[in-house]
Amino acid sequence: MPAPIRLRELIRTIRTARTQAEEREMIQKECAAIRSSFREEDNTYRCRNVAKLLYMHMLGYPAHFGQLECLKLIASQKFTDKRIGYLGAMLLLDERQDVHLLMTNCIKNDLNHSTQYVQGLALCTLGCMGSSEMCRDLAGEVEKLLKTSNSYLRKKAALCAVHVIRKVPELMEMFLPATKNLLSEKNHGVLHTSVVLLTEMCERSPDMLAHFRKLVPQLVRILKNLIMSGYSPEHDVSGISDPFLQVRILRLLRILGKSDDDSSEAMNDILAQVATNTETSKNVGNAILYETVLTIMDIKSESGLRVLAINILGRFLLNNDKNIRYVALTSLLKTVQTDHNAVQRHRSTIVDCLKDLDVSIKRRAMELSFALVNGNNIRGMMKELLYFLDSCDPEFKADCASGVFLAAEKYATNTQTSLHITTVLLCNDLVPAGSYVRDDSVPNLIQLITNSVEMHAYTVQRLYKALLDDISQQPLVQVASWCIGEYGDLLVSGQCEEEEPIQVTEDEVLDVLEGLLVSNLSTPVTRVNCLFTLYCTLNRIKKVVSIYGSSIDVELQQRAVEYNALFKKYDHMRPALLERMPIMEKSTTNGPTEIVQTNGETEPSVVEPKHPPPVTQPNQVRTANNLLDLLDDNDVVPNGLKIDFTFERANPNPNIAVITIHASNSTEADMTDFVFQAAVPKTFQLQLLSPSSNVVPALNQGTVTQVIRVLNPQKVSLIKLTYTLKGSPVQDLAEVNNFPPQSWQ
Repeated sequence: MPAPIRLRELIRTIRTARTQAEEREMIQKECAAIRSSFREEDNTYRCRNVAKLLYMHMLGYPAHFGQLECLKLIASQKFTDKRIGYLGAMLLLDERQDVHLLMTNCIKNDLNHSTQYVQGLALCTLGCMGSSEMCRDLAGEVEKLLKTSNSYLRKKAALCAVHVIRKVPELMEMFLPATKNLLSEKNHGVLHTSVVLLTEMCERSPDMLAHFRKLVPQLVRILKNLIMSGYSPEHDVSGISDPFLQVRILRLLRILGKSDDDSSEAMNDILAQVATNTETSKNVGNAILYETVLTIMDIKSESGLRVLAINILGRFLLNNDKNIRYVALTSLLKTVQTDHNAVQRHRSTIVDCLKDLDVSIKRRAMELSFALVNGNNIRGMMKELLYFLDSCDPEFKADCASGVFLAAEKYATNTQTSLHITTVLLCNDLVPAGSYVRDDSVPNLIQLITNSVEMHAYTVQRLYKALLDDISQQPLVQVASWCIGEYGDLLVSGQCEEEEPIQVTEDEVLDVLEGLLVSNLSTPVTRVNCLFTLYCTLNRIKKVVSIYGSSIDVELQQRAVEYNALFKKYDHMRPALLERMPIMEKSTTNGPTEIVQTNGETEPSVVEPKHPPPVTQPNQVRTANNLLDLLDDNDVVPNGLKIDFTFERANPNPNIAVITIHASNSTEADMTDFVFQAAVPKTFQLQLLSPSSNVVPALNQGTVTQVIRVLNPQKVSLIKLTYTLKGSPVQDLAEVNNFPPQSWQ
C-alpha cells in the first residue's frame, strides 16, 4: 500500500473544501483508508493514522473505531507512539467504556518508567480520565511520585492526586504525609498545584481543614514574597508576579479563614497589602483584587478592611469592562445586608448603572438599588427608580413596579407616604408599568393610598382621569375602581386642593364603571372590584348588579347574589357595612395570642376573666330558628342548633372583648362542616380563632366552642353560620345589636 498522507497534508486538503458536503466526502475517504490500515495491522503508520483520526474527532466526526489502536500505541516502547496513544486515550476514552480498564497495567508500568516524560504522560492521562477503579489501583504510585524531588513530576502528581481524591475521597489521608513539604518548594508550578491539592482536601474534609489551618502563616509569607518581589520574566504577567498563584493562594486563605478568628487575624495585614499594592490598570490586577475582596468578605476580617473591599468594588463600577461592572454589582448585592452603610456610599454610582445598555448589568443594578432603599433615602431613590420604570424595557417593569410599592410600604413614614403617592401618580407609575406589574402590586398600592388620608381626593381624581384615557391596563383599572368606591364622594364634590378639581357627576362615574363591567378587556377580578364599587353607590346600580347573578364566573356571581340579598333584606345595615376603610394595619400574628396595636405600641393580650359571664338575653342570643338565609327570602326551618355566648375582658387591654360561643345540637343527626363567621364595622378589629371541632354532636351530647376577640365592640355585628344537616347544606345570617350588653362595658 502507498504511504498514507501526513497530518499536515490532510489539514491542508480539508481546508480547501468549499462546502460542508465536500469536506464530509474528504473525511469519509480518509476514514476508509485509515480503517483499511488498521485491519492490516500496519504498525509503521499507526501513529500517523491515529493523529489524523484525532484531528477529525476535533472537527466533530466519529472516531471511536480508533480506541483500541490508542491502547496499542500506549503499549509501544517509542515515546512518539506513547504520546499520541495517551492523547488519543484522553480524547476518545472515558470511564463509561470498559476498554479503558485495559490501560491500567500500561499506566502502572509507565508511572514507574525511567524517563520522566513517560511518567508525565501517564500522570496526565490518569488525572484526566481515570475511573474510580483505576484510581484505587494506582493511588500508591501517584503518592510516591508526589514525594519525589523532581519538580516536573511533583506538579503533575499533585494534579493527579486531586483527581484521585475527587473519585475516591476515602484515599485522601494517603496523600496527607506527602503534603507536608509541598509549600517549601521554590518552583512556582509545584506551589500552584500544591495549593490546588490543599484546597480540594480542605473543601472535602473538616478534619483536613482544621489540620491545614497551621499553614496560614506559610501561605501569607509566600503571598507577601509574590507582591514584594521584583520583576521576574519567568512569572511576570502584565507587570504582576505570577497572578495565577496569587489567586489560588487567596482562595485557599478564604477557606482557611472562614469562621476562624485566629486564621483571619493572621491574614488581615497581607490582604490589606494586596488590596492597596495591586495595579488595577490591567485585567490581571482586577482578577487579584476581586479574589481579595471575596476573601475579605468571607473571613472574620476587620471593619476597616471590609470598607476597603467595598471601595474596591465601587471602583469596579467605574470600569469600562462590562464584565467587571457586573461582577462588582453581584458582589455588592451579596454584601449589602452585612455592610449596608459602606455600600450606601456608592449609591450614586449604582443608580447610574440603571442607565447601562447591558440588560444583565441593568437588572443587577435594579436589585441592588432596591436593597439600598431605607427610611432616609426613600424619596430620592423612589425618584430614580420611577424614572427607570418609565424608560426600562418591558421585561423589567413587573419586578420594578412591585419593588417600588414594597419599598414604599416598608420604609415610608406617614408624611413620606403621601409624598410618595404623589410621585407615583405624577409619574403615572401604573401607566408605564401597564399590564406588566405583578398581582401583588395592586394591594400594595391600595394600602399606601388608604394610609395617605390627606391625598385621597387628589388620588381618586388622578386615577379617574387615567380611567378616561385608558382601560386596557388592568392593574390601573383595579386600583382606580377601588378608590372610586371608597372616595367617590371626594371625586364628585371636587375637594381636591393639589390641582384644579374636575367637574364630574355621579351619573358620569357610574357610566364609566358600567363600561368597565361590559368591556372585553376587563378580567374577572376587575369586574368584581367594579361590582363592589357600584354597590357602594346609589339605587341606579341595583339593576346592573342583578345582571351578574347568573354570571359563569363563580366569584362574580357570588358577589352579585350577596349584594342583591343585602339590598333586599339588610338595606338598613348598608351604611355601617360600607363605612370608609380605616388605615390598614398588618396582622402580626394569627395564633391563640393576638398582638393588638394600641396607640402605636404592640401589646400581647392575655385573657383574664374579671367579670362573671352575663346572663344571656334573647336579644343577644339567637338560635338557628331565628336566623335568616342570606341567599333566600324564606325563613329557615327550625333545626335544633343553639348557640350561647359568654363574655370576658382581655388583660391588660379592657377594650378587647373575648367572646366564647358554645354550639349544641338537639337533633338526632350530627351537624357537619360547621363554620361560624362574624362581621363587624370597619372601625373594629376582629379575630376568629379555630373552633374546637367542625362537627356538632347530635342529641346535645357535646358542644363546639370557638373564641372571638373584638376590639371596641359597640355597634351592630353580623353573624353567619354554615353547616351540613342530613346531607343538605344550610347557611344562616343574623344581625345582633348591643353586643355585648352596654351594662357590661
